[in-house]
Amino acid sequence: MRSLYLAALSAIAFALSASASPLVKRANPEGIDVSHYQGTINWNTVKSHGVVFAYIKATEGTTYLDPKFSANYEGATKAGIIRGGYHFAHPDSSSGAAQAKYFLAHGGGWSGDGITLPGAIDLEDRLSSAGCYGLTASQMVSWIKDFSNTYHSKTSPQLSHIFPVIYTTTSWWIQCTGNSAAFASTNPLWIAHWASSIGPLPAGWKYTTFWQYADSGPNPGDQDKFNGDLAGLKRLASG
Repeated sequence: MRSLYLAALSAIAFALSASASPLVKRANPEGIDVSHYQGTINWNTVKSHGVVFAYIKATEGTTYLDPKFSANYEGATKAGIIRGGYHFAHPDSSSGAAQAKYFLAHGGGWSGDGITLPGAIDLEDRLSSAGCYGLTASQMVSWIKDFSNTYHSKTSPQLSHIFPVIYTTTSWWIQCTGNSAAFASTNPLWIAHWASSIGPLPAGWKYTTFWQYADSGPNPGDQDKFNGDLAGLKRLASG
């Protein structure tokens, strides 16, 4: 990626091609992503298992607050885990800007303190929604840009390189955005692919910053890796 922020990550990331390739064995920090579905989490135990970062569900749409967000965020912080919030997108219910503002007001903010990850937007279909939320590919791209640009402008006016992390699957991205490459130069990618290798990436991204490699494991929630080393993860959290 081409901004200073993402270029720094580039130096520590793997050169992942658009074809399936295994993750090279390096010191890739382990992480998890969680919500209220995991119940009460003992964050000190999670830390003792080697988890060093976590994404914690904060919001959905413009009406839903995850009831465990505050407890999880505070617990992760006290345990010394690098953490950030994520927002489950509802592109069919309100504008991207409205949802970005709601997310920022309820746990999705960022500060370059070395322990707060940029907020993430979770882009996948809900079981109760129409495919791609009834939007065309161009409409979906516009919606994501609205969210991303609003988050960017409200979060880091002094740091032009802070954009939300995009969580998705390659199949959803192809189907619902037409495999848009419009975000690859600004937004870090968090790819979900439950397998032994990362697999093909959406258009434009040469590597993924985070990889959700399993939906269960030795720690609560989904299992993740950062694509780099601990120093790189801390740089991401520092801006």
